[in-house]
This record gives sequence, C-alpha cells and structure tokens, in this order.
Amino acid sequence: MCPCSCACLCLCSIRRVSISNLQREIEKQTGYRSSRRRRSESQYDYEVYHSLEEIQSWMFEMNRTHSHLVDMFSVGKSYEGRRLYVLQVGKRNRHQKKAVWIDCGVHAREWIGPAFCQWFVKEAISSYQHDSVMRRLLNQLNFYVMPVFNVDGYDFSWTTDRFWRKTRSKNHKFHCRGVDANRNWKVKWCDEGASSHPCDDTYCGPFPESEPEVKAVAKFLRRHRKRVKAYISIHAYAQMLLYPYSYKYATIPNFNCVESAAHNAVTALYSAYGVRYRYGPASTTLYVSSGSSIDWAYRNGIPYAFAFELRDTGHFGFLLPESLINPTCTETMRAVKAIASGLLKKCETDKDRFPYI
Repeated sequence: MCPCSCACLCLCSIRRVSISNLQREIEKQTGYRSSRRRRSESQYDYEVYHSLEEIQSWMFEMNRTHSHLVDMFSVGKSYEGRRLYVLQVGKRNRHQKKAVWIDCGVHAREWIGPAFCQWFVKEAISSYQHDSVMRRLLNQLNFYVMPVFNVDGYDFSWTTDRFWRKTRSKNHKFHCRGVDANRNWKVKWCDEGASSHPCDDTYCGPFPESEPEVKAVAKFLRRHRKRVKAYISIHAYAQMLLYPYSYKYATIPNFNCVESAAHNAVTALYSAYGVRYRYGPASTTLYVSSGSSIDWAYRNGIPYAFAFELRDTGHFGFLLPESLINPTCTETMRAVKAIASGLLKKCETDKDRFPYI
C-alpha cells in the first residue's frame, strides 16, 4: 500500500512526467499568479480554490444571508486553536429531522474536497425554489456540512507545504508533526493500513481520538447518532465511492441496501459527463486501512457511510486544476443527491439490519 497518499501511486513507481512544471501548477492554485480569479465584494467564485480564511468568511456570510436555510455552529477547536465550523443546511420546519453528515478536507492537500462542500451548500440554497428534489431533501433532511475538517493542516498546505496531509499536532518524542485524521478513529485503531511511526503520512496517533478535530466530530456524531442516517466524507483522488469495511475483508449486514445506494450514486454521477467511478467496500476496492471514519460511523449506528475519492486518477492528482472544479463538483452533487434521496425511501432488502460490527 502506498503510504504517501490517500489513493495514489508512490512517486518511486512513476516512470513518466505527468506535470512538467510543478511549481507553476501550485502557483496557479494558491494565487501567487496575477491571473488567478479572486472573489469580488459581491460574488464568491466557486471555481477557484480558497484559503481557510476565505472559506470561513464565506461560511459566516452564508449564515447571515440565508438564515432560513443555514445555521452555523462550532463543534470545537483544532490543535492550534482554530474553530471547527459546521453549516446546518435545511428548512427549519420540524424537530428531529433525519440528517446527513458531509465532511471535506480531512487530508489537507485534497483541495477539491473543501471546494465541493462549498459547492454543495451553494447549489442546495440556490436550487431550493426551482428544484423539486432539492426542496424535498431540505424540507425533510438536515445536512451537516463541514467544509474543512483539518483546518490546521489545510492552512499549512496553503502557507508552507502544498502536499501536507496530516493534522499539525506536536509529538514529544519526534520532530515530525501531525496525525492522519482518517486513521485516528476508534475502530480497529492502528491495525493494518496504519502506521505507528509519527513521521509517516498514515500515522494513527498516540491513541484513538488523540486529535481534537477527530474527537470533536466523533462527539457531535455520537450525540446525534439517532438522527444521522448517512455519513459522507469527501477525499481525493481515485474516482471511487467506498463504503465499509475498510479494516477487513467482510460483508456488512446491510450490504444490499448500501450497494444499491452506491450503484445509484455512481450512475447519477456518470450521467453528468460520462466519468466512471468504481464502487465497493474500501478494503477490496482500494486497500485495507484501520481507524477510518466510515468504519467508525458505521459501528456507531450510521447505516450509510461513504467515502468519495474524487477526480482524477493520477495525472493531476492533488493538483486538480481549477478548470475541473465545476465538472467535478457538478457530477459529485448528483451522486450525493442520489444518496440523500435514497434515505427518504425504505430499503426493503435488508431493512437496515444491525448490529453492524
């Protein structure tokens, strides 16, 4: 298994040059070039990548201007003291609505993730009046959207190291910093597919939920476990839709329901631009990994737990051009809507049988 990325080939195995001028591609995305389009006072540009400061300012603005559909709150603070903000998107018309959790930016360098979370909120709000499917979803569900899970790492990927992956917590015995936030969950923690060495990109941490970001989200989801019916985590890259188990080769109890939901999602995604996604259990479709968020969500009573690996399959990798933000987010939006729509229908095959793990 490649230890250096979420779903990629190790650099040592690459035999050809995919990007001839890596620095130029990085500068295109971080705004050092004058040609980069910036948001104006009145228009937020969803087709460029945004810094953490810009994203959080946007969240405040969405909360201010769309209070009938958006509510902003914090689930805690990061290791470096930054607020962990979440947007609740949905019509305030009933209590105890079913909910869908969506997080992005777990791995700092996967910038297309935060771009999608912003795109989702924008599309949900702007299409509420004219899209009957979205209106039904927002009337009957709440979406908890966390645009940047790993706020410290994401900020670091903008200011210092574009390819940074982990959190930014300090280790008392090593100079290496950070933990893989997708190996730090309390489910088969630090087993196969995770590293116990602090300098590795897949470092599991000193103990489960050692990272305040993971602990804060886990606490929120545990508190709302009776209402949260789907957990969706947005990653890159590989063009896959994954579901449990990650840590073992086994079939989940409600396999037929989850498999059907995944099939419907990738079919909806394909309908936009003909982009094909593989789907299936994470362990067999990608690789075995322990301490993952989808396994944790599933163990804690969330029957539909998915991890998307967005575009592409390796040519641009983590440096997905801004020109591909629109099509990537457009097709992913269709997939997420398909998953959410499925929650409103009763699955007759397995009837969501439990226990899960």
